[in-house]
Amino acid sequence: MLAGLRRGAFWLVLPAVCALAAGAEAQVLPRHYDPNIRQSAQSPPSIPALRFLTVADYPPFNYRDEAGNLVGYNIDLAEAICTDLSTNCTLQAWPWDQAADALMDNQGDALIGGLALTDETGAAFAFSSVYLRFPARFVVPVDAVADFDANTLAGQRVAVRAQSKQAELIGRFLPDSLIVNAETEFAALDLVRLGEADAFFGDALRASFWLGRNRECCGFAGDAYFRPDYFGEGLAIAIGPGREEVTKAIDFALGRLARSGKLDELYLRWFPIGFY
Repeated sequence: MLAGLRRGAFWLVLPAVCALAAGAEAQVLPRHYDPNIRQSAQSPPSIPALRFLTVADYPPFNYRDEAGNLVGYNIDLAEAICTDLSTNCTLQAWPWDQAADALMDNQGDALIGGLALTDETGAAFAFSSVYLRFPARFVVPVDAVADFDANTLAGQRVAVRAQSKQAELIGRFLPDSLIVNAETEFAALDLVRLGEADAFFGDALRASFWLGRNRECCGFAGDAYFRPDYFGEGLAIAIGPGREEVTKAIDFALGRLARSGKLDELYLRWFPIGFY
């Protein structure tokens, strides 16, 4: 679902989300699958084995731990899908620049490695339902979180990563704010910590990592901004040509994992400071 923004009033339409009580705070969980939609009572297509391709240099989604084992959010998700489908599962890591070609060449059935859904990849592969999106969010000093209102940022210093899509969005819809450019998201966030900017606006995933080390300083403020037209469609699993049954089975499993709460469990495990 696209977020809407209009000049002079920074606003959005959230996808379906769920607030989970967590002490004094509420963790907002992804909800890209509508739990009110009932799947067919029939069993999913029978898949004797499911060969997942992945990459090993995309933390925290796909990477190798100190022992050389493949770990990450996507690795756990692939294993959960195979468990749900009661199918044998293999995971094989490929270099990023070879993974899509390996899928096309029948080296695997599905690629769970962050392949972007574009016109080009959409023509070459089928894709599962989107299971995670990457919103933008504001970060402000902790004493400004409770009363934060993006519409009051006129004349305020907003730190962004230079030439990012988030910077473009701020410049378009909050033109009266004072944009402070930095080389990276982390450098932009440091400007807020140092008092050299009043707010940060940028990639919420990277900001969540930074907040893990700077909880005493700053916090997310306001809601998440979902704009696939700016930030991409999010994460989905690419399926090789001619594997309609695999696509159906993976989507079936994703739906069941969403309803059972397994997707929530994986999100909370890998993103303790949620970015939704």
